[in-house]
Amino acid sequence: MSAPTEERHPGTTSIDTEATLGILRLLNDDDALVAPAVAEVLPELARLVDRAVDAIRAGGTVHYFGAGTSGRLAVLDAAELLPTFNAPDGLFVAHHAGGLGALLKAVENVEDDEDGGRAEAASLRPGDIAIGLTASGRTPYVGGALQRAREAGAVTALVTSNPQAELAAYADHVLAPRTGPEVLTGSTRLKAGTAQKLILNSFSTAVMIRLGRTWSNLMVDVVATNAKLRGRVVRILQEASGAGDAEVRAALEQAGGELKPALLALLASVDAASARSAIAEHHGSVTQALAALTAAPADPSQRHAVQNGTSPNHA
Repeated sequence: MSAPTEERHPGTTSIDTEATLGILRLLNDDDALVAPAVAEVLPELARLVDRAVDAIRAGGTVHYFGAGTSGRLAVLDAAELLPTFNAPDGLFVAHHAGGLGALLKAVENVEDDEDGGRAEAASLRPGDIAIGLTASGRTPYVGGALQRAREAGAVTALVTSNPQAELAAYADHVLAPRTGPEVLTGSTRLKAGTAQKLILNSFSTAVMIRLGRTWSNLMVDVVATNAKLRGRVVRILQEASGAGDAEVRAALEQAGGELKPALLALLASVDAASARSAIAEHHGSVTQALAALTAAPADPSQRHAVQNGTSPNHA
């Protein structure tokens, strides 16, 4: 197989004779190359984000397809969207070659199962988003999924560390950061995997931001499933509104524990029901709902306070 990730790294041929610190420095030096490589593909990633936002608003879903490390990273990204952004179940779906059993233990030959990839993509519809992840750019399971997704009319994308990936032929968007040879030849859980994690982080986070699931840089759709997150909800409301602890907790109680309507109620000085209605009317965006409910203050200092997350009533 020909792929940059399978080439031998010229700078690490003596890694097995290095002291522990030397090994770690070689790994860290190579890790430092990943973010600049990902930066080169951001314009194409932005186009994919915009298409995904449009697809979701039209009722579509996002599907990830991967095997091994790539599949595990996809599962991780999709799973984290519920607690972080309260993303609806099924909005992002991760398909991992070999199923749940292959998450914890490698399963032989599943990445070579092109028909398995096609079967996993059988539920895709026109307008859905299918993203295949494969460091080498040739994994048959991913290829089968992308082919079937394209036949169904879905938008397709490929995340790979091979700029000459053969599966690029099945992708409308190709994201191929040039991460080069791995410190350990062929171990794509290293730089290639890190690049995939960065791309997935950026992709899903940007989609959620564009869908209005944040306000400023605050996670206003976070699901408070434990004590840490319940405390975070209170802090977010305090930081965003400038209100004190008692007022924040009262707003939360009136909003049935939901952060978004509590936030808008505090910012716009409306009741929870009006806040919830305004948020629904503006597709979940607190920013747009606030603009509709609050006239721009004549005083520039107050206008700046509103734009930066402090209600004039709580300055």
